[in-house]
Amino acid sequence: MVSKRSLRWKEGDDAEEIAAAQTIALCPLCGRELVPGDSVDEHHLTPRSQGGRDKHLIHKVCHRKIHQTFKPRELARQFNSWTALQAHPEIEKFIEWVQKRPNEFLG
Repeated sequence: MVSKRSLRWKEGDDAEEIAAAQTIALCPLCGRELVPGDSVDEHHLTPRSQGGRDKHLIHKVCHRKIHQTFKPRELARQFNSWTALQAHPEIEKFIEWVQKRPNEFLG
């Protein structure tokens, strides 16, 4: 369960803690804002089937595009970083297209 937190500054509050609470999460693939809810998914840069453990929040539409484009072995060997994914021509074209859509866009 997620609890709401006051974003008002109070005397004695830690400046770093306040900044962290106000940080907007961005999709590491397309750079658009992540809005909590149905439009957000978790992605393993290295698929779990290939030994991956680290999870990252990402738009569901971006997640689907990655898995439609690459096989798990390709993701593990060649496209296991955001930079490598973004440099692929098909993903580049997708990012350009999806950036024109609302943040909650499901495709």
